[in-house]
Amino acid sequence: MLDRLAQLSPERRLLLQKILQEKAAARQDPREIHPVPRDGALPLSFAQRRLWFLHQLDPGNGAATIFIGLRLRGRLVPGVLEASLAEVVRRHETLRTGFGVLDGEPVQVICPPEPVALSRVELGGLPTAAREGELRRLVDQEGVRPFDLRGGPLFRCTLVGVGAGEWGLLFAMHHIVSDGWSVGVLVREVSELYGALSEGRPSPLPELPVQYGDFAVWQRNFLSGETLQREVEWWRERLAGAPPTLELPTDRPRGAAPGPRGATASLRVAPGTVRGLRALARAEEATLFMLLLAGWQRLLACYAGVEDVSVGTPVAGRNRTEVEGLIGLFLNTLVIRLDLSGDPTVRALLGRAREAVFGAQQHQEVPFERIVEELKPERRLGHTPLFQVLFTLQNTERRALRLGEVEVGTDALTRTTTDTQFDLGLSLMEEGEELFGGLVYRTELFDAATAERMMEHFGVLLEGMAAGPERRISELGLLTGAERERVLHAWNDTAPPVEPGIPVHERFAEHARRTPEAVALLCEGGPLTYAELERRAGRLAARLRGLGVGPEVPVGLCAGGGAERVVGALGILAAGGAYLPLDPDYPAERLGWIVADARPPVIVTDGAGAERSAAVGGGAVRVRLALPADVVQAH
Repeated sequence: MLDRLAQLSPERRLLLQKILQEKAAARQDPREIHPVPRDGALPLSFAQRRLWFLHQLDPGNGAATIFIGLRLRGRLVPGVLEASLAEVVRRHETLRTGFGVLDGEPVQVICPPEPVALSRVELGGLPTAAREGELRRLVDQEGVRPFDLRGGPLFRCTLVGVGAGEWGLLFAMHHIVSDGWSVGVLVREVSELYGALSEGRPSPLPELPVQYGDFAVWQRNFLSGETLQREVEWWRERLAGAPPTLELPTDRPRGAAPGPRGATASLRVAPGTVRGLRALARAEEATLFMLLLAGWQRLLACYAGVEDVSVGTPVAGRNRTEVEGLIGLFLNTLVIRLDLSGDPTVRALLGRAREAVFGAQQHQEVPFERIVEELKPERRLGHTPLFQVLFTLQNTERRALRLGEVEVGTDALTRTTTDTQFDLGLSLMEEGEELFGGLVYRTELFDAATAERMMEHFGVLLEGMAAGPERRISELGLLTGAERERVLHAWNDTAPPVEPGIPVHERFAEHARRTPEAVALLCEGGPLTYAELERRAGRLAARLRGLGVGPEVPVGLCAGGGAERVVGALGILAAGGAYLPLDPDYPAERLGWIVADARPPVIVTDGAGAERSAAVGGGAVRVRLALPADVVQAH
């Protein structure tokens, strides 16, 4: 046994150790889940209670619908499919459960098994070109059609005939009776039952030891007294002082209650980066999930400008063997709070994430809903409590539906619209050497371009983490190559386009010839037209040429911000000289240093600059401008 453990990678040894610890803890708990009498009302689980309450506030919210759409090709027997679904509904009480109210409290109302009437829609009568569009419309319709929690049913299946031997199979379940794990159970049981019934064999599935209602009763009994207080105290200490909301910059102001409509921006991580991330995780005795979560929280910290980030992540919540084969809502959500202060290295940040994830997993028995009830965090309408951003990594094998010889297409029928309960939700899938997924975002808050840019930044961040685990997180860039080029060069190229070979003063003179009477300057002495400005600049240019100014001869201009500065600059350029600015507001010492270094033979001044330039000294000829009078020379 020790030899086999030694052959495992550090990551697998870590996971095996965690599994053994959980199983040991389960063995130490003598209270197992047992069937309870059905002679009274059954309570809701904590997770069901929260979804029931949210349904009362917004019955039409499609975010609570779990939808599966599949393409089928081949000789499907609808009657066998109906019988298979009826047996699944008989086996799982949740699929025939409604929710009533007794003495002000919601309760489970379990209905007796009945034959399942498979909804049928035929599109064969439509033109071939119109069938795909109608199928897509049905997919969107079924994906958001609301459920009646009181009357049920909360599970529906629609078979769409598209053409000869072509079908669309649409499953929809309300989240209050199902979760992601339950989808795998449904697919497995329908596959096995269809195969057996189509061959005339009885059901190969063993009877279930317990039902979801038994679990709900067990959960309320187990999570009480000292056990509950011990678990809640850990979460209370862990989340003490955590910011109630993550204030991300949005494209539009947040409304009082943001709507549920969402959209998705895709992400695919390069295989080389994935290999680097896995190697880093193994070296630090962590998992890829922990490393990706740390990177996601680092990105959110950059966007929000904070160092304390809490993110929600779902866990299966099936720590007991009795419930592994049940369809029901066992999903729990853990709050992973990460401290990013002190500018840690990538390795150090991963270490913090590893400890945060381990701690949360060790205390996952208490449902998120109960944590909220006990901690009573600050509540804001439109924000989920404790966290507003979700992260999910799916690395389990996805089960494919098998219906005898019927071919199930790999191109799933997905909804074109998405509903979400969170501001952002990043969901990644790990398959072999590939890592891909998407970011679901509230369209009321974010534009598609913003979400796509966020995914690009996340990809760049992961590349940096994989390539430089010793780097500080502040050294990890986010900008893509195109963004860096735009920020550093394109946005700094502010020079206006100028035709080569034509000096500024000649361009000004040409414009003055075209519009001589147009106002060029508004100054204290009144407006100056282009013609007047050109004449005065010409006088100065003639004076400067008479003093020997020409190409490569520096001429200082010590003038204020009035028309004199414009006349002076144009006149110097028209004379062919090199314009040397001398700001009269500069200290005399700085002006003296500039004059001594450049050695201009002529300095043009105005009234304000004459005194300042005189204090500089030097042997330069002073030419004083006195507008609107003629140019006056002074030594």
